[in-house]
Amino acid sequence: MSQPNRNDEDFQALMGDVRPLTKRAHRADPGRRRGAPSEAQLARRESAAAETPGRDLLSTDFIDLMPPFDPLYFHRDGIQTGVMDRLRHGGYPVQASLHLLRRPLEECRRLLAPFIREAYAHDLRSVMIIHGRGREIDSPANVLRSCLAKWLQSLDEVQAFASASQADGGLGATWVMLRKSERAKANNRERQQKRRG
Repeated sequence: MSQPNRNDEDFQALMGDVRPLTKRAHRADPGRRRGAPSEAQLARRESAAAETPGRDLLSTDFIDLMPPFDPLYFHRDGIQTGVMDRLRHGGYPVQASLHLLRRPLEECRRLLAPFIREAYAHDLRSVMIIHGRGREIDSPANVLRSCLAKWLQSLDEVQAFASASQADGGLGATWVMLRKSERAKANNRERQQKRRG
């Protein structure tokens, strides 16, 4: 007969007073059952379900803070340099503006995407966002500027954006150029065909 293994003895010592579950109670006790969700939980669930899924992906996580005196500048592929220069110098009329000065960051996040989508739905091409600019890198206004730089890039409707010229608000305001909607493209094609005769 073989001698008991030292590991078996250690295991038995550790298990001590542990007893196997009876056949009747073959599962561990999960504790008390949860009651029905509270009214607040139901309201939060309803609110979350009402939001369009996947449309508002604006996040405040992992934002690279922009230096406070650096202008914002972004364009998608295919945008000409002349168009960007004209945008930066206020060469397009302000068709709508969103004022975010001194608003909480979460409120700004909630307001931005619907504003851009509504402007796009109404065939607007150039809009302005007024956000302010702080002198310190971690000032609330500069944090908002940095978030806007990330958020605007994530919205498909945005074709380009640039900090405004000094006359239009400087680093405290951003020009945003929106893509042409399919309806606007069709209208342009129709006008061009009429010109050609």
